[in-house]
Amino acid sequence: MDPVTSAPAVPAPSLEVAGLAYAYPDGHQALFGVDLTVGRGERVALLGPNGAGKTTLVLHLNGILGGGIGTVRVAGLPVAKQHLAEIRRRVGIVFQDPDDQLFMPTVREDVAFGPAAAGLRGAELEERVREALERVGMAGFADRPPHHLSFGQRRRVAVATVLAMRPEILVLDEPSSNLDPASRRELADILRSLDVTVLMVTHDLPYALELCPRSVVLSEGVIAADGPTQELLCDEELMRAHRLELPFGFDPRSVRAAPSRE
Repeated sequence: MDPVTSAPAVPAPSLEVAGLAYAYPDGHQALFGVDLTVGRGERVALLGPNGAGKTTLVLHLNGILGGGIGTVRVAGLPVAKQHLAEIRRRVGIVFQDPDDQLFMPTVREDVAFGPAAAGLRGAELEERVREALERVGMAGFADRPPHHLSFGQRRRVAVATVLAMRPEILVLDEPSSNLDPASRRELADILRSLDVTVLMVTHDLPYALELCPRSVVLSEGVIAADGPTQELLCDEELMRAHRLELPFGFDPRSVRAAPSRE
């Protein structure tokens, strides 16, 4: 009889949200039972009008908000109080304003802050910092004060501070906002090169189409649509119903959509 061989274990998705509902202390219900699964290595755009619940959902991913109904798991690990340190390493959030993230005297110290707080020291810490800065094209700026950098450079350093923690998921809040065209393109090239799961919260629909093969529309606290970004942006009725507007003259059919990694 042939020996029984077990199938290789399938890794858990990067993100599993099931039945997530949340009301703020003032009684405002922000989420009404959200279900969302994001596979490892996917790049997904989270779209929706202001007040849709996007920020509330994101803040549940690393435990900043809690106490609602439902479950959130990151790479199979529940987002719960006893796991918060590991969850916050696995879920890196890049804020819209890099100045909310950069507070040390030099770029090197900003990027080293998270790994050092997690216990890295010496050569291992230096290697982690070097690696993160190289991935965003900022290795030559390690000794510069962050406030001497351009806005686009500061945003790339903010991404590096998160990459230095080697996260499972990179969450980007309006990554293209306030960037000039060259900086916007440079950041897009960086994000395409990363071997990490990306969840991008954005109102910039062309950027979502360029970078994210899949999009999720969150509206009034529920997921209204989930599918290929190009298909969703071409659905005029869906767009109108959820206050999503493309720039004047932009036709999503004329743009080559971001390729899936599958």
